[in-house]
Amino acid sequence: MSPPEAAPAAFRTPSGVKLPRQPLSRKRVDTVLSRSVSGFGVVFALQALLTIPSQYALSQPLWSALAVGAVYGSILLAMLCSIVKRFVVGSHRVVAAVYVIALVTWPFFVIEPQTGNHWLYQLTTVATACAAVGLRVRGASLYLFIVPFIYGAIRAMPNGGGGPWELGLFDAVFAVILGGGVLVIVTMTRVAASSVDEAQGTALDRYSHAVRQHATEVERVQVDSIVHDSVLTTFLTAARAGSPAEKALAATMASNAMRHLEEAAQSTPDDGSTVRFRQVAERIVTAARELSVPISIRVRSLDTRIIPSGQAEALYSAAVQAMVNSVQHAGGPEVRRWLRVSGVQGGAIEIEIGDAGEGFDLAQVPGERLGVRRSIVERMANAGGAAEVRSAPGTGTVVHLHWPVVGMRAPMADSDEEER
Repeated sequence: MSPPEAAPAAFRTPSGVKLPRQPLSRKRVDTVLSRSVSGFGVVFALQALLTIPSQYALSQPLWSALAVGAVYGSILLAMLCSIVKRFVVGSHRVVAAVYVIALVTWPFFVIEPQTGNHWLYQLTTVATACAAVGLRVRGASLYLFIVPFIYGAIRAMPNGGGGPWELGLFDAVFAVILGGGVLVIVTMTRVAASSVDEAQGTALDRYSHAVRQHATEVERVQVDSIVHDSVLTTFLTAARAGSPAEKALAATMASNAMRHLEEAAQSTPDDGSTVRFRQVAERIVTAARELSVPISIRVRSLDTRIIPSGQAEALYSAAVQAMVNSVQHAGGPEVRRWLRVSGVQGGAIEIEIGDAGEGFDLAQVPGERLGVRRSIVERMANAGGAAEVRSAPGTGTVVHLHWPVVGMRAPMADSDEEER
């Protein structure tokens, strides 16, 4: 009866039920960022493409063809990988690396220096954004500051056009500002998503631990209840049996105990099965009729409602235990006893087991006595119901079972059907 090591039942859903998508996670954020950066890169690349024809002949044709093909091909590759969500990080690293290679080799293949910014400059922010996606924060930060200033230095060289160093510095700072904004957005979004993932993971771990603890406690209560109801009580009754009525009660309890143990061994918790309320009521009435003492039975409102089998078993076992307690402790056959079973408005179920016998003081029940605490009160609580026990010496005992907990009602009045 140990709880399974699989995921808690609360995380499992019936087939065909679609779980809601997680609103935020690091994986989803990375997908959005990579697609945004690659899409942003394609737009900038299309803008830069307008300046390439006028600058194409200023460098050696072979280098120009290779540089344009490699840079634009890597950007398209990053876009494709982001869409299919495969090799995303690697493809963005390729863009950053290809851009650096094209940038540092550009001065060696210049035929005629140009006066304006090179087409590579328009893709500097694209390269730094791809580095923010493909590299760690430290690597992306170094890339952000080093690569734009490499361009600024080349722009001030004769092969880069021999522009004033102030202009090269301005271009480099402007590229750092744009790339820095992208890097900050990427980094902060990733940190936030990672924090959410960590918080969700911690919450799920705690919930899973709580579920396991609850399952262990429920199992402990079930074991205590079965041992008390089906073994200890039967042994004690058999040992004390002297009269024919007491012996008949012991025999009935032994038969019920064996049947109960067989059902417990074959049952599986939370299997999703249900039973009709009428069937549960009939089982309780049958158990009452098998007692060795007379009991007044009153049943009403046995409609077509259904309840989970686990809760049905809890109701049955708690009711039978209450009746057995009455037979054992309330007095002889002359004591008036009654059973009332009813379905009330809203789908709730109420069961009352009472007697006008000796009664007892609830506060004086020893802790090792499990009949009321485990077999009735805790069993009903674990099933989502409630049990109320009212008793006092000389005034009898009334056990009121209510499932589910939607508000306790007063004891039921006389009903439609009664038998003695």
